[in-house]
Amino acid sequence: MRTKNAILAFSVFMFGALLGDVSAQAVRTPEPNSPERKAILEALRVPVERDLKQKIVFVVDQFNISGNWAWVSGRPTQPDGSRPDLSRTAWADAEDLFDDNFFGLLRKTGGKWRVVKHALGCTDVCYLDWPTKYKAPKRIFPFG
Repeated sequence: MRTKNAILAFSVFMFGALLGDVSAQAVRTPEPNSPERKAILEALRVPVERDLKQKIVFVVDQFNISGNWAWVSGRPTQPDGSRPDLSRTAWADAEDLFDDNFFGLLRKTGGKWRVVKHALGCTDVCYLDWPTKYKAPKRIFPFG
């Protein structure tokens, strides 16, 4: 009887583990120029352009989506490809403290992508606590 119970318990455990793996959503990258990619970048563009006080083009390094969560990172550039002009921004007197990067965490709610958190010019891993703080899936981040 013990053996039967042990086998049953092990089977239930393995089924639960398998079910957990199946239910975990895969990470994917949206195709360039896809409507989904454009919608996410347009949502992120609003706060980034507000912070940098100029039109921005995103040069994307990482773009991960899982379920209704998206993670994007890269470099913000001016439309001509040059570095953003920081003279009218919060970094005006500290341009050497602005690393050439952006990070965005977005969530799709009500059928629309919305920025949960974004960061610019980080000199460290400014998004390290975002999975916990915003309950985002760790798998979409570079350390996931």
